[in-house]
Amino acid sequence: MTRVTPFSGYPASGHATLVPNLFFSELLPEIEDPAELVVTTYLFFAIGRKRAAARWIAVAELAAEPALQRPLARLPGGAAAAFARGLEAAISRQSIVRVRVDGQPLVTLNGAPWRRMLPEAADLDAPLAVELLAPERPPSIYALYEETIGTISPLIADELRAADEDYPEEWIVAAFREAVSLNRRSWRYVSRILERWRDEGRTDAAVGRVSDGQRDLAGRYRDFVRG
Repeated sequence: MTRVTPFSGYPASGHATLVPNLFFSELLPEIEDPAELVVTTYLFFAIGRKRAAARWIAVAELAAEPALQRPLARLPGGAAAAFARGLEAAISRQSIVRVRVDGQPLVTLNGAPWRRMLPEAADLDAPLAVELLAPERPPSIYALYEETIGTISPLIADELRAADEDYPEEWIVAAFREAVSLNRRSWRYVSRILERWRDEGRTDAAVGRVSDGQRDLAGRYRDFVRG
């Protein structure tokens, strides 16, 4: 049996790494390979140590991080193989962005705050470049919940997953919009709207106009909530 070294606990104050809530609600449930999970989560830490204007890291530098090598070394194939496997899986999922500058591969997290910090001379991998040029998709039900209501609990995550399967994207966005416009920021209220539309047909009155609720639904989603 492997001997477990007891953890001494987190200090009362100290440095912390920012991890978006969507990592836990959307990305984490989809990751199956431990190598992908280790590489993805460690990248939040590695990028977080960089200066604000350069939130990226060379692939070779990331692969050489001792704190990353240790958990990867316990996975099938050893550290090098697990790193390559985990990195490629994350890039294929597009949770991690890989670019090349003068032939050197660099990686960062796939999100506007990180992509904006990439060197101007960076060449995106072709598959991601095509994705970034495609029309932006409406915000997910998880993003809408976090923006308008708050932190997603495991129970709510199950309900959101079921609603995402049962209702069209347009309905979900419109239901959150209506709840915000009435200042009824709860999943119970949003789900009742969706159930009513399912049973009686969609009858929201905001079609064709921009309501106060739409303006309040987070600026980055404004284009998606125009009735």
